[in-house]
Amino acid sequence: MRIHFTGMAGAGMSAVALMMRDAGHEVSGSDADVFPPMSTYVEGLGFPFHRRFDAANLPAGLDVLVLGASAKLGGEANPEVAEARRRGVKVTTFPELVGEATAGRLNTVVAGSFGKSTCTALMAHVLREAGHDAGWMIGAISPSLPATGHWGGAPEVVLEGDEYIVAPGDRRSKFVLYHPRDVLLTSLIHDHVNVFTTFADYEAPFHELLRLLPADGLLAAREHPAIRAIVGEAASRVVWYDTAPCDGWYSEAVVFGETTRFTLVGPGERRLSLSTSLLGEHNIENIVGVCAYLLERGLVGEAALVRAIASFAGIRRRLDRLTQRSAVPIIEGFGSSYEKARSAIEALLLHYPERPLTVVFEPHTFSWRSRDALAWYDTVFEGAARVLIVPPPTHGADSHHQSAFEEILARAAATGIPVEGVRTADEATEALSGLSGGEVVLLLSSGPLLGLPDSLPAVFDELYAEAVAA
Repeated sequence: MRIHFTGMAGAGMSAVALMMRDAGHEVSGSDADVFPPMSTYVEGLGFPFHRRFDAANLPAGLDVLVLGASAKLGGEANPEVAEARRRGVKVTTFPELVGEATAGRLNTVVAGSFGKSTCTALMAHVLREAGHDAGWMIGAISPSLPATGHWGGAPEVVLEGDEYIVAPGDRRSKFVLYHPRDVLLTSLIHDHVNVFTTFADYEAPFHELLRLLPADGLLAAREHPAIRAIVGEAASRVVWYDTAPCDGWYSEAVVFGETTRFTLVGPGERRLSLSTSLLGEHNIENIVGVCAYLLERGLVGEAALVRAIASFAGIRRRLDRLTQRSAVPIIEGFGSSYEKARSAIEALLLHYPERPLTVVFEPHTFSWRSRDALAWYDTVFEGAARVLIVPPPTHGADSHHQSAFEEILARAAATGIPVEGVRTADEATEALSGLSGGEVVLLLSSGPLLGLPDSLPAVFDELYAEAVAA
């Protein structure tokens, strides 16, 4: 088939495009108003790729147009969609395409409020290092994998399962289309408040996902009250995991450092000594969950698992160190929700306990921009010495109770932590130009963050390099 992706620079869209190309289809795409790392990543994939939307972008003989869900794509008003409709070409979404394409495979869906991308990438990496050619689809870039999407020759496919809706006109959660045989469920905390007004609304698609599991399936679930409350929906076998002793798999004797070491404990006092370069306790939890699933399924041996865990380099924007020579490290985290932002901050407080932490934050997602979630600012920055906040974007503002920039600043400042608003990259750089050399800086967003992840590291490597030499 010939498949065109309108909105190809979306993380999920590009991953599915790669899967489809691997499967033998001809793929092209377009996007606009995109930013690194996804924009530069997609441009390097070798697809015909256009940086604007135009009916002329659609190739002759097109079979399917895949339309992304972002409001910025224009939906049915997009000229590429209009042209596809005029030609009688099928218009679909990437979750529908993934569900159709993988219906005959052994699908493992990695789901949860946070940890999905890391766990999916880690699972794919371990299987690949063990010589198992599983397919995968990941909504983030990992330096440990050649691509975010892979069709694979083995029956198994590992899919990052998003609970977000398929499209504005299709309120199904994406992951219910993926025909799961197995599920790794990492977490269940209220998120996406613009779509799921209450926790009961948010929880409902997870109930549906677990009801889809077959009797011969496997559910690897994190030990948590909210997850305990819904596992009865699953007909499959259930395996539990946690970072504390539980009725399943857990970690013990954790020693945090540049390389963190711990013991994985399983049923029957099964033990493995593991090491990782990933930062934060939440990543120990991710590793335990992936190990529990893979070992219970018998997909890898212990020796191969130990080697692969040690070699996994994580994923982009999940606590990457961006500076090379600076005495002040710049770490980039992914702050799309309260739990993700809080986990990133706690990880830096854990690994850099003696360094004052400056957080540069962008309230990019609908949840962070909504008045309904203003209470998140009361505690999310706890432990930080200073916080810089950039203005929220305005796209889709009419879909929720958008907070004004001043409201966000005032709510965060009410905690007593020094908070500053910065509207441009130059303002942010100037605000960070007088550090002593003993701090650590966390860039936290799910958006472009004024381009600071690209521009600021070189400034710091020059500005604070002398402190290294001293």
